[in-house]
Amino acid sequence: MWNQACSPSSAGTSHKAVISKRASLQILPCTVSQLLSASLVGSDSFVICDWELNQVSVVGIVRGFAPFVTNVQYSLDDMTGPLLNVKQWVNSEDCALMTLAPVGTYVKVIGSLRNFRGQRSLLAMDVRCIKDLNEITSHMLEVVEAHMQLFGKAFDVNMNITAASASGGVLGHSDCGGHLEGITPNGLSTLQAQVLHVIRKFSVIHEGICFNDLKRQLEHLSMRDIRNSLTFLLNEGHVFTTIDEQHFKSSER
Repeated sequence: MWNQACSPSSAGTSHKAVISKRASLQILPCTVSQLLSASLVGSDSFVICDWELNQVSVVGIVRGFAPFVTNVQYSLDDMTGPLLNVKQWVNSEDCALMTLAPVGTYVKVIGSLRNFRGQRSLLAMDVRCIKDLNEITSHMLEVVEAHMQLFGKAFDVNMNITAASASGGVLGHSDCGGHLEGITPNGLSTLQAQVLHVIRKFSVIHEGICFNDLKRQLEHLSMRDIRNSLTFLLNEGHVFTTIDEQHFKSSER
């Protein structure tokens, strides 16, 4: 489970990292922007909200590729911020078994965030090419859920705290209207993907989900964002109205 991906950092307000050995490390889904916004404590340890990062996963498209004798470096873009440098150490035996990801390929990277001469890099344990592009949308939703449940707060991709989750909502409540940004492979913004995700969940009901229930499930989004997303989804045929103009179902389940 991702909720064991971090351990409480004793850095706190003193910003002194205590790095301990761990028998097993789990994986926390993140975006590039969240990793670049994490606080550096000590020489090579990063924390989010006083929690020390261990292993993380990111999903994005390879914008740059540079093979070297001892390592392979990628420039990864998930459209939430600047490019992230990914470094994968290799030896002669590894090279024969590795499948290198060329520019333009979507990949999922699992590794640890490190500080190399003042530059943040993700030291990759595994780089896997993505064949099913639904994994990208799924990853973004996992990021929101993981960080909210782990920290008891909702974040946008720039690690701005929106508000603590009150109750009932899928993604929590926000006084700031913060939300994920970016475009998923199916042409939806991550905001539109969140709205569609909720509508799909309730499409098993004959009449679908009414607008008021949709608002309650997406309390972290503004009314304007929800209505704009609905208009787009309706126009593109992703959702349709049922018993009246205020009930919606997904065209796909």
